[in-house]
Amino acid sequence: MEVVTALGRRKAAVARIYVTEGSGNITINKRELKEYFPQETLQYVVLQPLNLLNVAGQYDIKVNLDGGGFNGQAEALRLAISRAMVKIDPENKPELKKAGFMTRDPREVERKKPGQPKARKRFQFSKR
Repeated sequence: MEVVTALGRRKAAVARIYVTEGSGNITINKRELKEYFPQETLQYVVLQPLNLLNVAGQYDIKVNLDGGGFNGQAEALRLAISRAMVKIDPENKPELKKAGFMTRDPREVERKKPGQPKARKRFQFSKR
């Protein structure tokens, strides 16, 4: 099997991954998964597509993660892994789509407007 590449995005986070056959090692920015994401919940989010398809120990994944926060990065990586699994075997797509892993979450931070303290919040109105 050759190297399969995929891209996942969420908020400001971008995950570029390279999947090869191997023993289940996930390396993120030259660090181990458990070291990069110490929280169990984030590790679970990242491994969801692999656990759903029962292929958790079959692929080595090298990841370049950039931008965003921990949660956005974990969800970007989940999308990238899901897309790679579909590239490897297109029959995986309905199962991953049903679980909601194939959808790119489009929600972004709304920009701050001038003359306001935040995107939607207004300064206190004074009648007099």
